Amino acid sequence: MTGTALIGAVALGLALHGLAPSPAKAEPLIADLSEHRVSITTGFVGTDVLLFGATDGEGDVVVVVRGPARRELVRRKNRIGGIWVNDAEMAFDGVPAFYVVAANRAIAEIVPEALRTRHEIGSGYLRVKAEKGADPKEVRQFWSALVRNKELDQLYGKETRRVRFLGPRLFRTKVFFPANVPTGIYKVEVFLLRKGAVVGAQTTPLFISKAGLGAEVFEFAHRNSALYGIMAIAIALAAGWLAGFVFRKA
Repeated sequence: MTGTALIGAVALGLALHGLAPSPAKAEPLIADLSEHRVSITTGFVGTDVLLFGATDGEGDVVVVVRGPARRELVRRKNRIGGIWVNDAEMAFDGVPAFYVVAANRAIAEIVPEALRTRHEIGSGYLRVKAEKGADPKEVRQFWSALVRNKELDQLYGKETRRVRFLGPRLFRTKVFFPANVPTGIYKVEVFLLRKGAVVGAQTTPLFISKAGLGAEVFEFAHRNSALYGIMAIAIALAAGWLAGFVFRKA
């Protein structure tokens, strides 16, 4: 089903909902994804996932997409005697493998600082843990370097993406997942705000996993790392011997 058809289905559902009697108050926010699973195959070059939804009236919409949390090690290089060497390093825990924010207006205009801190809206508001006893200035420098590297890899959004309203209630946005996107369970959060307060929120999971022959090799390598290493060395030696034999014959 195309993005236009999906949004049309949402609009039809809202219309039917308005015609039918309902004893309970309608939810202020309804949102969904065009697909809830992304499969990484051998020829995967990245993909867009459409997020669409509707509100019960006017308001601002903020979308936060984050990947599974993991430990990240950041190394700083320094040039000594004409050679670049690792000068220092710092580890961070609880770092989202992927992080993107989208909104229909500038975040600073619609989300107060307290809400940004509470819901971790923006890479500067992520509650990651640095090494104990680390100098705060060093922590900021290493964290800025980590975010910058992830932005270059398209794993973090350099700017806030755009949420577009199609009329007063329907909205949509696209989230791009690059070819190097990590696997795992992703969390897609959608917030509806009015006058700086959250009046509606919804969280939807998104599963990203490897599929096909690449997935089988990946699983085998992780479950049998020693055997996989031996096989890789054996294949490399065999390929080298075969190439040498062919060239000698030539």
